[in-house]
Amino acid sequence: MLIQRPAYLQMIEPFIDVGVVKVLTGLRRSGKSSLLQMVVDHLLNRGVPAERIMHLNFDSLQWAHLASATALDEHLRATLPAEGRVHVLLDEVQEVTQWERLINSLIAEGRFDVYLTGSNSRLLSGELATYIAGRYVTIEVWPLSYGEYLTFNPAGDFRHFLRLGGFPGVHAYPLPEQAARSMVTDIYRSTLVRDVLTRNAIRDADLFERVATFAIDNVGNPFSARRVADFLKSQRRSVSHETVLNYLSALSDAFVLSRVGRFDLRGRRLLATDEKHYVGDHGIVHALFGYSNARLPGVLENIVWLELRRRGYDVTVGKVGAAEVDFVATRREERLYVQVAVTIADSAETRRREYASLAAIADNYPKYVVTLDPLAGDNAEGIYHLRLPDFLLADDY
Repeated sequence: MLIQRPAYLQMIEPFIDVGVVKVLTGLRRSGKSSLLQMVVDHLLNRGVPAERIMHLNFDSLQWAHLASATALDEHLRATLPAEGRVHVLLDEVQEVTQWERLINSLIAEGRFDVYLTGSNSRLLSGELATYIAGRYVTIEVWPLSYGEYLTFNPAGDFRHFLRLGGFPGVHAYPLPEQAARSMVTDIYRSTLVRDVLTRNAIRDADLFERVATFAIDNVGNPFSARRVADFLKSQRRSVSHETVLNYLSALSDAFVLSRVGRFDLRGRRLLATDEKHYVGDHGIVHALFGYSNARLPGVLENIVWLELRRRGYDVTVGKVGAAEVDFVATRREERLYVQVAVTIADSAETRRREYASLAAIADNYPKYVVTLDPLAGDNAEGIYHLRLPDFLLADDY
């Protein structure tokens, strides 16, 4: 079942037949391969003959014999027409040795319309970035948003999305919750092995997984590499904070985690301590640890962070004096502030606390408190209180 994602196709469509490499990056199983298939279907609907399109997925053993630049180049030239425009779509291109040389050669020839996917943010950090500087566009692909989830599952509700996350494969079939969680766990573990441990030649897999587990269990909580090292030391596993930083960076490169810095709104500077981390799909948290009220605040923050990133915002955690704003989101000239809580209805003190940090910001950008409260919807002193599902489905902020 191919889940249609028209918003992403709209991002790609202007670059079809334009002389830039289209690079789709994101967490494994977030839907990159399906998007390439949608591009293929779009090309066919535009009248491009099938023999001028080559779509190869290097996650499949079917193409393992082509996993070198030389072999793949020979295959493309033997299979595609020798003249005229041709379209090459390569899934998980990082599995092809010396793929950068091949892509540079194809682009230099001028007749190849090239699309790539990869599950590592460093896909363009090597020679290719030098070779094709200014000749590529990167599109980040995220798991399903709540809005996308509802488009093909209209009978679904937010609780289901909250518990299972947004991996498209999880929602493509009516799976029982336990089976869906097992699928998410398998995606997570295969990502660790294929995109992190193997690619980074990490020898101590147990220690690495302990660091990953600690970070995911502390989604939304500020922590430092030294705190992780101290925690592992208490479990009789010695590790330097530099090694922890390297492990966290490797997880970030594979889109499993993202590090979110803290920004001093009064001093106008990034702070170097106690960053927060969020996971590439919130379903991973529940798949690994089960659903619990204790982890719910961090998971709700994770969902909001993902939505803001999907919409193209750069996101930091805001500091206003001694208070904190969960998210400061900027996109070109736009900015908004978001405070996330499970509820502010349990006491007047909780409501006052969540509003206070936003009220302390002396500018006129939009400010939101986002909760699960059923009666949310008011606007007090320019601060909007929204239900989380309504915030996720808003056309704009």
